[in-house]
Amino acid sequence: MSFTYTIWFAIFGLLLGRVPGAITGAVIGFIFDNLRHGQRKQATPEAGGYVGPLFTLLGAVAKSDGRVSEAEIAIAERLMTRWNLDAEQRKRAVASFNVGKQPEFDVTRTIAELRNWVGMRRDHAFPVIDVVIETVLADGNPGPEKMSILRQLAFALRVSDMELMALMAMKGYAWNAGPGGQRQQYHGGAGGYTPPQRSPQGPDPYAVLGIARDADDRAVKRAYRKLISEHHPDRLGDLPEDMRRRAESRASEINAAYDRIKEARGFK
Repeated sequence: MSFTYTIWFAIFGLLLGRVPGAITGAVIGFIFDNLRHGQRKQATPEAGGYVGPLFTLLGAVAKSDGRVSEAEIAIAERLMTRWNLDAEQRKRAVASFNVGKQPEFDVTRTIAELRNWVGMRRDHAFPVIDVVIETVLADGNPGPEKMSILRQLAFALRVSDMELMALMAMKGYAWNAGPGGQRQQYHGGAGGYTPPQRSPQGPDPYAVLGIARDADDRAVKRAYRKLISEHHPDRLGDLPEDMRRRAESRASEINAAYDRIKEARGFK
């Protein structure tokens, strides 16, 4: 458990009321640290609590355009292997996937289950979204049905469009530039959709950091620090090794993007 509040309140109390103030401040800070620790434990249920709803959502994503492709099935099978699911767990994962691919399946409840599992842990939200993105992009440029589910999930997990665009940019995709060079985003309905396209030059470093090209150096550094703290694999706790590797890959992409921008702009 972290004792950040305990230390800071003790120091503040010491400045105001010497030793008695420090003791009072430490007690108050300890209460806050306990509350925060309890919330974090509550936000991270037992390992594996996300597997069922996640495979259900993958089935819904795969079927959303009318058919489940071999590439989408292969991704689900690879996940079962990477997560070292035993025979019974694989059986439940397959059953969950099949539930999701039923015609007219409503993803609302499944997304709510994932939101409840993630809680306030944004560092857990990103690996979940990353897994779904893999299925969304399995057959190339996704249609509006897949993107609609992905954006619904991102919204529920408190991940913005800009952050979602950054996650997809790390996989070599970016939204098409609209008139005036502005990036277009999906706002619902077939008419408001511009599908992501693979960039032949690799991930756009500015898209990876989720910032505009005309952002000043301070904004670049701020975006980098925020992203690298949220995507650090050491914060993932007991998630599967596959998700930890995904976080390590994202951290590497973020560092590489930041290095490219620093080199281009000439700052340290």
